[in-house]
Amino acid sequence: PGDVLVLPESGRLAELLAATAQPSLEQQLFILYESREILIVDKPAGLAIHSSEGHRDHNLTALVEELIHSRGDAYQVAPIHRLDLETSGPVLFGKGKKACSELGKLFMCHEVEKSYLALVSGKTPGRGLIHSEVPSKGKTKEAQTAFQALDRNDQASLLKVTLYTGRQHQIRRQLAELGHPLFGDRRYQGQQPQGLPRLFLHCCQLAFVDPFSGSPVEINSPLPADLSPFLDTVGLRY
Repeated sequence: PGDVLVLPESGRLAELLAATAQPSLEQQLFILYESREILIVDKPAGLAIHSSEGHRDHNLTALVEELIHSRGDAYQVAPIHRLDLETSGPVLFGKGKKACSELGKLFMCHEVEKSYLALVSGKTPGRGLIHSEVPSKGKTKEAQTAFQALDRNDQASLLKVTLYTGRQHQIRRQLAELGHPLFGDRRYQGQQPQGLPRLFLHCCQLAFVDPFSGSPVEINSPLPADLSPFLDTVGLRY
């Protein structure tokens, strides 16, 4: 303890220092699970899944494609489902066309269980099932959402939410219609308190049976550090 190691200046040392100053792809992408056909990465809030206005060069799909290319692999990768820009959590990618097709069928047949952590205004029932029709791609479609209160008081409720259908903004819309909008959700009139940096919605679990190996896969993602401190503000625990 206390020893100091002094290295002479060199071109190689400068290269090493420059390389460590930039985060590697492996550091930018937190891989939760990988097999020959499947890649699951943890998406942070604020990172878009697809290329879009303002996210053309820096998005999750582009990062995954760059990672695959850096490994020397030539197959295509594609996300099988989506999360909103402000929502964090695991995203499933297929490695190759066949993998994408088979994994896509799981979602079409509702064979993937997705669970979320959501903080909503007010005291909800202990558990419930929301069954309603919501707008989806220009049509009105059925949507089912189950929830269980993990902790609650008169001010707020921390819910574990499970989707049985996958409509855009399903959780946000249905809970708002129930009278319990998500904290940080401007679109659906949620509270915007100081100390909460974004929408309080995090995908915490993906569970499905691997269509290639037949093995069950359960991926868990803990509540991110940008959300967990706010629970103390409303007097809840997780």
